[in-house]
This record gives sequence, structure tokens and C-alpha cells, in this order.
Amino acid sequence: MAVCARLCGVGPARGCRRRGAAREQRRGGAGDSEPDTDTDPEEAGGGGATEDEEAAERIEGGRPAPHPAEAGPAGRAPLSLLELPPELLVQIFGSLPGTDLPSLARVCTTFRRILRTDTIWRRRCREEYGVCENLRKLEITGVSCRDVYAKRINPRVKSGRFMKILPDYEHMEYRDVYTCLLHRYRHILGLWQPDIGPYGGLLNVVVDGLFIIGWMYLPPHDPHVDDPMRFKPLFRIHLMERKCATVECMYGHKGPHNGHIQIVKKDEFSTKCNQTDHHRMSGGRQEEFRTWLREEWGRTLEDIFHEHMQELILMKFIYTSQYDNCLTYRRIYLPPSSPDDLIKPGLFKGTYGSHGLEIVMLSFHGKKAKGTKITGDPNIPAGQQTVEIDLAHPLQLPDIENLRDFSELSRIVLEVQEQVRREEQEQEHQQEEEDCSQPAASQPAAKPLGGEGAEGEETAAGAAGTTQDKAPASQPFVLPMGVISRNEDYPRTCRICFYGTGLIAGHGFTSPERTPGVFVLFDDDRFGFIWLELKSFSLYSRIKVSFQNAEAPSREAFDEMLKNIQSLAT
Repeated sequence: MAVCARLCGVGPARGCRRRGAAREQRRGGAGDSEPDTDTDPEEAGGGGATEDEEAAERIEGGRPAPHPAEAGPAGRAPLSLLELPPELLVQIFGSLPGTDLPSLARVCTTFRRILRTDTIWRRRCREEYGVCENLRKLEITGVSCRDVYAKRINPRVKSGRFMKILPDYEHMEYRDVYTCLLHRYRHILGLWQPDIGPYGGLLNVVVDGLFIIGWMYLPPHDPHVDDPMRFKPLFRIHLMERKCATVECMYGHKGPHNGHIQIVKKDEFSTKCNQTDHHRMSGGRQEEFRTWLREEWGRTLEDIFHEHMQELILMKFIYTSQYDNCLTYRRIYLPPSSPDDLIKPGLFKGTYGSHGLEIVMLSFHGKKAKGTKITGDPNIPAGQQTVEIDLAHPLQLPDIENLRDFSELSRIVLEVQEQVRREEQEQEHQQEEEDCSQPAASQPAAKPLGGEGAEGEETAAGAAGTTQDKAPASQPFVLPMGVISRNEDYPRTCRICFYGTGLIAGHGFTSPERTPGVFVLFDDDRFGFIWLELKSFSLYSRIKVSFQNAEAPSREAFDEMLKNIQSLAT
């Protein structure tokens, strides 16, 4: 115990100082002075400081302990942490990661006592999880601050009713908030895709005040693609009592109720509602459907005249409502960016005809760009690659008059499609010849092929960059006659166009095939895609939300994530 105490400079502080003074007296020959009668429990067992203890004192200095005879009268152990002011120790401990503090508390009783200072844990909550609320001020401000939480979580719940289910902040400490809430549920923070059949979704789990809340992000009402995203809470976690985190389901219209969260495995967790009766409405399924329709589409069924669209809406309601917020979520990452990317990758919301607006993730992969569905529909489910852009084959659009002619645009695209097909065949044929003619062990012969491939990719990227340099900053754009667009308010100028393919399929993802199309880049935040086969146009607008804990740890991890969600969709 004495060795440990001197290593860290703590332990029973008073005893440590008195033992040090006694040793100095013995070294200085002051053996006839009056002994110290106020001893600590360790000294009560008798016996003074030994040579082992004196050697342990010098370990913290990082040098070999000299022989006792070499220590002079004024010899003194190096400055220990205990001799620092307590407020300075609080600052030091507060700068350490919160995961290291429990180990630090096991060193000695003094460290443990200092780590009970709530300032340390408040700093860790703020720096690691962004918690800026003050537990004491919540009690001082009272109802007004709690009203903020009531309106933020569920506007339908009156503040008086909400106050009854709020935790008792007066007797809560930041140490409990950190250890029992933030650290315990840190693995579910970030972006997730719920397993709701073909529809998918986008869930963002964040630390919001003194809660951990799962916000489901919804596209704006069709066809207003430039409007901001909508969001609603699905669950929340907070401390109702000290050292006890409570999970509440926020689904339905009767306020928070009992729920459960289970972390299945890495990058996957599930939620369960234990009171599904809170999801029901007094008017039955008909009232639930009308309420859902107003929230999901911003209109009533009478306002939707297209019969096929009515069927799709009713099908989605029946399918999604059966889950009752009992869902499994899988982690998704935002795509990594590169200075060579055409635009910044990320999440976009786009128009998909009668299916409404859907969320698509745009990512770049060398000379290809891919649009992967985060939300989907019965034709093309979530997780599938909806569009693929060939950055090695830019398109030169005709003048504005000829662009109105659909047959002229179709001719240009089909010519590029045939060119791409021939290039792919040549590459396959060349690869087969190389495999047959060159032995597998001939490494020098393999270098030209690799160099040619890398050269080809650089050439493709260079071609795209050259096209952008040669092309004007913007050129007039108009949709050809006969091409249907849900949003007529699309940009009338564009930067550049590329050849691409779009995925189409029948209901239930039957007979999927890739058809040619045109990728149109309007600006840094908007692009479009013309589906030649469908004579349809989709407009995409960037989702301008700063998502936390959503960065991929590596490029390989992101690619693996894309493969996983696509395989699940298939």
C-alpha cells in the first residue's frame, strides 16, 4: 500500500507527509526530537519507514534508487501528484477520456474522492457527447426549460403532463449521466437504416440535451424536393433515477411509453415497444390511416386522384404500421470524400414518380459514381443501386432547340451506350488474351496491364476534368418534350452531363434491368437523371443536415457497408 501510495503521490495524505518528515529527521540525525503521536492507520501497526519504502519513493522519478547512505540531510522525494492543489487535480482528471476515469478511481481512495467531483464528469459529457445543459439550472429555470423538452420531444403532450415523467434532476449527477446513459449507449449513436422491407428509412441517434433520441428523418412532402427534411422521434433514453436508464417508445399519439433496446451485435440493434396499445387511436385504423397520410404526404386521400398512387400509399401504410416500432437497425456511414470528386458526396432526396420522394446516397468510386437508395419502394427496394454514372463518358448536349427533341437526345445517349459496350468487350477480350498468353508467375508481364488500367482510370478522370474545363461554367438546359417530371421547377442551366444507367424493375423487384440515361449536374447541391426507358426525370437535392458519428472509419468499411445493405435488399 505504501509503495502504491508513493507511486501516485496519494494515499492518506496526512500520513504520507508525516512519514516523510520523520524520515528527514532520521536522516538529519534528529533522532532525539519529539516523535509524532498523530499517526494514520498504516503507522498504527508499528514500525517506521523501511529501505524498500524509501526505494519506492524514488521510482516515480524514473531513476535507480541511491543507497540510503547517499541521501543527504536535505534529501526529499520528487514532487507527487498529491502535493498539487485539489482544483488542479480536478482540471487534470477532467482532461482525461471518460473511459480512463474508472481505472483511475481504483488507484487509491484520494483519487476516488477527487473523481466524485461532478465538474470532471460534466466536462467529459460536454467534450465527448456535446451535453451543454446544466443539471442545476434546469431546476432553477423550472417549467420553462422543461417546456422546451416537451415541445422538442412531442408537441401533443402538454407540459404539465410531461413534467410528471421527467427525471429528478435535483438529485442527479453528471457522473451518473456519463456512466449510466452516455457511455452505456454510445454504440447506438450515428446513422442507421431500419429493416422495414423495401421501404427502409434513415434514423439518426444523437445526444439531445440530457436524452439520447432516435430521430427518424423523412423527406419533404412530394414534390417539394428543395424543402428541408422532416423528422420525428421514435425512441428516447434518459435517466429517470440515478444509475437507471429508461427507454421510452415515442411512436404513436399518446406520449412516451415503455420500450426496450437491445444491442444485437456490432453495428446492429433492435427496438421493441412494450405498450403497443399506445399506438392505437380511438377512431380505429381509418383514423390512424388518415393521420398517417397527413404526416407522410401532407394531404388527404381525396386530394390524390391517381388511382395507382392511392394503391401504393395504402400498401405502404399497411406494411409499415404492422411493425409497431419493433424494428432492427443496421449502421450506415456517410460516403468518404476526395478532392477529385465531381461534387461533395452525401445524402440527397429525389423524386420517384408515384412513389414520392426518396433518400439516395451519392458516392464516388474512381471513374464511377453510384446512387444507393436509403429509402425505397416495392419496385426498387432500399439498399439497391438506383443510378450509376460513368464519369469517363461525358455527354455534349445539343443546343437548346434540338434538346427539346427527345429522339435527338436518345440518339446521342444510345451512341455512347454502344461505345461503352464495345469498350467493355475489348477489355474483356484483352483480359482473356493476357490470362491465356502470360503465365501466372510472370510478374513483369503483369505490370503493363496494371499500368494500363491505372493509366485508363487517370485518363478517365482527366477526361472528365478536361471536359469540365472546356465546357462553359453553365449551359442552358431544358427537358425534352414528352419527359415527365414531378417537379417542374427544375434548374434551367447545368454544368455538365454524363452517360449513366438507371435501375428499373417490376413490382416486387421482378425483372430488374439497367437502362441508359443522362446524369445532369446542376450545381454543388442538385443533380438530375433522365430515364430514357421511362421518359421520366428525377431531380435530387442535397440533404443539408450535419450528422454526427456518421463518418466511415475507412474506405473499405464504407464499401463493405454498401455491399451489406444491397445483399439484404436482394
